[in-house]
Amino acid sequence: MTAAPTRIDAAFLQDPAFRAVAAALCVEGDRIRVVGGAVRNTLMGEPVADVDVATTARPEVVSARAVAAGLKAIPTGIEHGTVTVVADGTPFEVTTLRADVETDGRRAVVAFTGDWAADAGRRDFTMNAIYVDPDGTLHDPTGGIADALAGRVRFIGRAEDRIREDYLRILRFFRFHARYGRGAPDAAALAACVDLRAGLDRLSRERIGAEWRKLVVAPRAAETIALMAETGVLAHVLGRPGRPERLARALALAAAAGLPADPMLPTAAVALDAPADAEAVADRLRLANAERDRLAALAAWAERLGPDPDPDAVRLAVYRAGNAVVAGAIVLAAARAGTPAPATLAIARDWPAPVFPLGGRDLVAAGMAPGPALGARLKALEDAWIASDFTRVPPIDGG
Repeated sequence: MTAAPTRIDAAFLQDPAFRAVAAALCVEGDRIRVVGGAVRNTLMGEPVADVDVATTARPEVVSARAVAAGLKAIPTGIEHGTVTVVADGTPFEVTTLRADVETDGRRAVVAFTGDWAADAGRRDFTMNAIYVDPDGTLHDPTGGIADALAGRVRFIGRAEDRIREDYLRILRFFRFHARYGRGAPDAAALAACVDLRAGLDRLSRERIGAEWRKLVVAPRAAETIALMAETGVLAHVLGRPGRPERLARALALAAAAGLPADPMLPTAAVALDAPADAEAVADRLRLANAERDRLAALAAWAERLGPDPDPDAVRLAVYRAGNAVVAGAIVLAAARAGTPAPATLAIARDWPAPVFPLGGRDLVAAGMAPGPALGARLKALEDAWIASDFTRVPPIDGG
């Protein structure tokens, strides 16, 4: 067996912005370590986005030292120990080591500590509790390195205890398994998530929705959500049993067509049986207005077009709703029908919709007075232009 690494040579450790933060904070006996996603992803060969920093320094000390070093300090979550330190335009979330004092299944009351092991013990998964010093030395108090390298999502300590601290960890477990997992899920973790699944009902819809958006675009979303449905977890997320078989087909069709990832397409596939369901699902997941509109449009156009629409219908739909919605709607309809993607999916994806060349100002310039009659005439002209396959602009005067 290959020994676990004890050091990493990560680009973020050499970043001048990070070095500036380290220099500002590693004084008077205080230390910093990078923790969480940056370390995990480096070990797993995944891209690194944000670099989160843990420190023995209290938040007010972090702020003072950052400002003294010419850096910007933003008290983004100072009551929970987090200060965002900005160096050379790059933000770093710097959080004082914490231990949980009280938990209620949603949020924790924390106390600051100088104990790295206590800070690790309050985190969710072992792969998220790996620390690295600025010089690249790894610290692995919970066995997370082996789990990360094996693609094994495992709770720290007893899974039941970690879940009862925050029931969102149930959904995070499935999301992390879909994103980073290899092979079967950890048996103890899965059993605890299933046993405690009703705890999801205690959480805010905003927190559920935020995790859901990430889950449905993860590499193993289809099989993971199928497992959630099989074990009864999915119903506590969506408020309905869900249709994971449709989700699997939709994701496969979308990937084969090269469609960009959009959380609303898999959401529609797994959660909607009809356009009328869109509002309830949007409420359940607390979708933003633009997401609500997209979810409803996918469902409506899927019903209108069906799984094998003709080219003229597709072009008209693209003109009305745009390429992304229409391509997604065709995928959704085909996934529901269990049929292959039609040839017209390429039209929906690629056809550049033209812009109607006339507007109200053109009609006013031609002598028409503003009002309902002008609107009706403009609509008639647009309909005639569409009927000509978007090629012939009719005369304004009707001649």
